[in-house]
Amino acid sequence: MSEPLVIRVRNALAGVVNPASGRNIVAEGAVQGLSAEPGGKVRFALQIDPSAQDEAARLLDAARKAAGAVSGVSSVSAVATAHAARGPAATPSTARPAGGHDNPLGLKKRPRIEAAAETLSGVRHVVAVASGKGGVGKSTLAANLAVALAATGRRVGLMDADIYGPSLPILFGLKDKPAMRDGKIVPPEAHGVRAMSMGLMVSEAQSLAWRGPMVMGAVRQLMSDVDWGELDILLVDTPPGTGDAHISLIQSKRLSGALIVSTPQEMALADVRRGVQLFRKTDTPVIGVVENMAWFELPSGERQYLFGRGGAEKAAAALEAPFLGAIPLYPELQQASDAGAPLAARRDHPAAAHFRQLAEKMLDFVDTQS
Repeated sequence: MSEPLVIRVRNALAGVVNPASGRNIVAEGAVQGLSAEPGGKVRFALQIDPSAQDEAARLLDAARKAAGAVSGVSSVSAVATAHAARGPAATPSTARPAGGHDNPLGLKKRPRIEAAAETLSGVRHVVAVASGKGGVGKSTLAANLAVALAATGRRVGLMDADIYGPSLPILFGLKDKPAMRDGKIVPPEAHGVRAMSMGLMVSEAQSLAWRGPMVMGAVRQLMSDVDWGELDILLVDTPPGTGDAHISLIQSKRLSGALIVSTPQEMALADVRRGVQLFRKTDTPVIGVVENMAWFELPSGERQYLFGRGGAEKAAAALEAPFLGAIPLYPELQQASDAGAPLAARRDHPAAAHFRQLAEKMLDFVDTQS
């Protein structure tokens, strides 16, 4: 089964050895902000020693060529950033493996995201809501799932980690900037859910053209600079694809699991497979796959399958991942989302029943975790 592009590029970069240290550039933590965008555009920064410019230029060129040779890469944008000369290489007894949940990128130093995640000491479970492709309704589903979970009496938070396209303020009808308390941001509560988004901190018209390291820093801040307090579940609405935000969450070592959202058509399912592989390769449990916009119900009761039929369920079976159910396409869901009034809060609407069932399955999973 094909690995996610970002993983394959990382593996290729691990074949580039820094002559000065004798270690590969991934293992020594020189590769920063690695991301793979739709269409095969790869970006990363290479931290190099400015005292040896000729060698640094050759190393950057070798890294670009290694990434560009990976199948599926259409272009490579790599920049060099200077750092002080590194100390002695880690010994085999202290170095962590390049794969696995502890250190998925093989970083030499302890990732700062771990320290940020330690501030979530009052949060029992952190769950990523992810999709390989945009436009599948992931953010709307995450918001309604959070409301459905809160309706069960659990203490729930929702972190909007989609830095480039924050949608939580609209989905929850939030307009005011959050308050501060003891130097931390107090997440506003809406529909029984504590919610925080970068969209609450910047102007609605402001464009967020951030590079990878800035995205990773924003995710850290959403953890450490927000007073989440005591929560049973913190849902994290992640950006589409498999990039910096996902890597940051994985490195935090706080993920209890990941929920994958897709629509039925093959174009979306191909990216679902990559997303599942990313989480599995980093030892993050895949809670299951949800098929969104599964069908549209006509007034006659007949179901119209606008994007194909049962594709996500078949993909889940092929991946040996739990299938958590299908959610129909409701025009009222779009209207309620634009109005900041999640349908999950309306017990009289059939959509609320679907979100309640999904919430119950989520709780079945987290309640078995330590």
